[in-house]
Amino acid sequence: MDQSKYVQLSTWPVISNVIGWCYFLAWSVSFYPQVILNWQRKSVKGLSMDFLYYNVYGFFCYWIFNMSFFFSKEIQNEYKERNNSNENLVRFNDVMFATHAFLISLFTLTQTFYYKKDSSQHISTMAKYFIAVTLTGIVGISLFIILFGANMIMWIDLLYFLSYIKLIISLIKYIPQAWLNFKRKSTTGWSIYNILLDFTGGVLSITQLFIDSWQNNDWSGISGIPVKLGLGLLSIAFDVMFMVQHYILYYDHDDITSLNTVDEERRRLIAEGLVPRTIDEEEEEDNYSVGN
Repeated sequence: MDQSKYVQLSTWPVISNVIGWCYFLAWSVSFYPQVILNWQRKSVKGLSMDFLYYNVYGFFCYWIFNMSFFFSKEIQNEYKERNNSNENLVRFNDVMFATHAFLISLFTLTQTFYYKKDSSQHISTMAKYFIAVTLTGIVGISLFIILFGANMIMWIDLLYFLSYIKLIISLIKYIPQAWLNFKRKSTTGWSIYNILLDFTGGVLSITQLFIDSWQNNDWSGISGIPVKLGLGLLSIAFDVMFMVQHYILYYDHDDITSLNTVDEERRRLIAEGLVPRTIDEEEEEDNYSVGN
């Protein structure tokens, strides 16, 4: 084999690996700006409860999917049976991302039980029905496989069902937040850094998927695991929409991202009635009023 061609072939897997860990890093870090923002404000006002519940449920499905494809020999063999003996394209960084995403999403949801929120902030009936119906489907498929064997349907089909749940959630989970931003004509309480990092991760995820498929000369890696491509495309689409909301439609020079300190942000939130004053702040304001 020509030396330059050998170097080229051996370089692309390394590039794919680097891109994979970069998207893992970008997507993983993207969760933290919202967590930190909630902690700084001691409030989750402006944050959609549906988005948080969808996130936890969706990433739980995605975690099961990736863990099974990466570690289960049975699932790997079932995949080969359906895809001309080709290996699936789930990588270790996919497993790490799914595990981390599920745990940090669960932590963010936990914050809503401790920090201040509006009385109107609760999971919607539609979200409850969606979760209940899809959970029933998961249980039903599992029982069917256990009772009637894998002649008609295999465990990999259950995993595909989980992946489609994740895809649907990725499609609908941002809608409540986008609608909330639209009603409030503001993105305050919703971290834009989360969106910028999510956008970066989506681009890198799709790039890795296409590099791997091209290198293996096997485009079934995309059709065989549509959830990875779908997640990347949906992330990019919604991230662009949120960036338009934040930087164009509801842009404000006094917005939270342009404030220099947490204290300045807190003063703004108090002025808007989003955060209550502490006793010290009330005394300080009374002394200021008396002095004037």
